[in-house]
Amino acid sequence: MIAAPFPDTSETLAPSWVARVALRDFRSYIDQAVDVGSGPVVVTGENGAGKTNLLEAISLLSPGRGLRGVAISELARHAGPGSWAVSARIESGGGVEIGTGTTATARERRQVRVNGAGAAVATLGDWLSILWLTPAMDRLFAEGAGGRRRFLDRLTLALHPAHAGQAARYEAAMRARNRLLGDDAPADPAWLSALERQMAEHGVAVAAARRDTVTALAERLALAPESLFARARATLDGWAEDALERAADAEVEDRFAAELAQRRGADAGAGRATLGPHRSDLSVVHAGKDMPAERCSTGEQKALLLGLILAHAELVGERRGRAPVLLLDEVAAHLDAGRRDALFERLVRMGAQVWMTGTDRSLFEGLERQASFVAVDEGRLIG
Repeated sequence: MIAAPFPDTSETLAPSWVARVALRDFRSYIDQAVDVGSGPVVVTGENGAGKTNLLEAISLLSPGRGLRGVAISELARHAGPGSWAVSARIESGGGVEIGTGTTATARERRQVRVNGAGAAVATLGDWLSILWLTPAMDRLFAEGAGGRRRFLDRLTLALHPAHAGQAARYEAAMRARNRLLGDDAPADPAWLSALERQMAEHGVAVAAARRDTVTALAERLALAPESLFARARATLDGWAEDALERAADAEVEDRFAAELAQRRGADAGAGRATLGPHRSDLSVVHAGKDMPAERCSTGEQKALLLGLILAHAELVGERRGRAPVLLLDEVAAHLDAGRRDALFERLVRMGAQVWMTGTDRSLFEGLERQASFVAVDEGRLIG
C-alpha cells in the first residue's frame, strides 16, 4: 500500500463529473446511452468491444481532437450517415447539458452545444477538465518531442483553459508566415513583421502557461511521498521558456519577434520556423534512479506516466477547486494486486470521477462497493 497518506480531497472538491453520456453513430455505437455515479466507473468487455471508443467519446467533451487525435470525420460510424454526436449531462456545481458532433453536410466541422445553444469548442474547458492515459502513450518518452508537447498541452489546458486558443493563434500565424517565406515573390516586410509580432505574443503566452504547469507539477512531485509508483522529475526545455526565467513577458515578446525577423532567410530555406514553442520539449527523469525516462524500462516509463497524471490531477483539483475527469484505458492490466489496490485507494481519495477499462471485471474487485460498472457488448452499453 501507499507508504505515506495522500490528502483526502473527496469531500472538499466541487463535483465535476459525467452523469450521463449518449452516443449516436459514433465509432462502433449506433445509439446508446448510460447513466453513472460520481465515483469510479469501470468499463468491461472483450477486446474490440468498444471500451476505448466510449472513453474517446468522453474525451471529446473537452477541447481538442480527443484521446486518439484523429480527424473529426474518422469518428463517424462505418456505414452510418456520416455524422456523429456525443452528448452528456455534466454535474459541475449545477447540471448542464453539453454535446458535440458533426452533420452529414459538414463532416470536418465539429460543433458544440451547451444547454441547447451553440458554443465554441474552447468553451468545453469551462465545464470539464479531462485527462487520459492510454496504452498508445506507453512509449511517450522514447519517441519524438511532438507527442510530449501534445501531452504537455493537455496538462496545461486543464490548468489554463485559454491555452488552446493561444496555441491555435500561434500556429495560424506561424503557418501564414511559412507560406509567405515560401512564395517565389518577395514577401511584404510589414506583413511579415505583423505575423512575427502575433507569433511572439501568442507564443510567449503558450510558453508561459506551459512553464507554470511544469513548475507547479515539479514542485508537487518533489514533495510527494514515496509510493509504489515511480516518482518523476519534470523540466521544460525551450527558448521562450528559458527566456521567461530571466525576463518579463513583454521583453521576451520583443526578443522573440526580433529573432524571427533575423531568421527569415534561414526559415525560408528550412521551410519552417526554426525557433519557438513549437520546438519545446518536456524532459522527465526517474527520480529514484536519477535516470532519464527514455532510458527506463517500458514498465518504469508507464509508472512514471501514471505518476505524472495522478499528481497533475491532484494539482488541477487544488488550483481549480474541482477534480478533473480521468480516463485510464487498460490501466490495471499490468499492475500486480498491491499496486492495483494502491492505485484505487489514491483515485478514491482524490475525489475525481475516473473511467477505467479492462477485459476482466475481477481486476477491479477492490472497487465493487464504490464504482459504477458498465459492460460493453456488441455495441451496447449495459449499466
